[in-house]
Amino acid sequence: MLERPPPPDAPTRILDAAERIVQARGVTALTLEAAAREAGVSKGGLLYHFASKEALLAGMLNRLADGVAAEFEAVLEAQPPHPARTTRAILAWTFDDPHMVCEQHQRAAAVFLAAFHHDPALLDPIRRVFAHIRDRLRQDALPPGHALAIMAAGDGLFMGRIFGMYTMDAEELAAMRAALEHLAQPRAGSP
Repeated sequence: MLERPPPPDAPTRILDAAERIVQARGVTALTLEAAAREAGVSKGGLLYHFASKEALLAGMLNRLADGVAAEFEAVLEAQPPHPARTTRAILAWTFDDPHMVCEQHQRAAAVFLAAFHHDPALLDPIRRVFAHIRDRLRQDALPPGHALAIMAAGDGLFMGRIFGMYTMDAEELAAMRAALEHLAQPRAGSP
């Protein structure tokens, strides 16, 4: 008989509930009462872990930032040694996921928007993650601007997918990747 994993702890249930509310109904629907009800905890139980709506939003962003950082590190570790290893990880992160838009990404977008709507400073944890990635990109042996252009293209493609602004077919994605791969070629004489 397979053992079931233990149920999530209260903070995890609360954060999951808050994300579902924000994704389904927007940040204005996120109240402490609604999050407690959705998570199946008392309001006092919620307040024990998150003393305010701001603390709840901060918890959501911190968890999201940790997840994004871990996801990128896993993609980076899967890349073979190369002078443009971090840039190649960005390309893999952008193009190699068969589920480019999934429930997790939709929730992430909802959390970004909720935090930005409530207080843009709440995005600081995710900003730090991307600042760290940019610092690593600067170490790649690419001409100035190439790695950042690749990162910006990946970010734009992600946002386009998440918000349904456009859909690219397989041929268009392959052409875009080929163009970005060209930019990802190291300078002559790089290790």
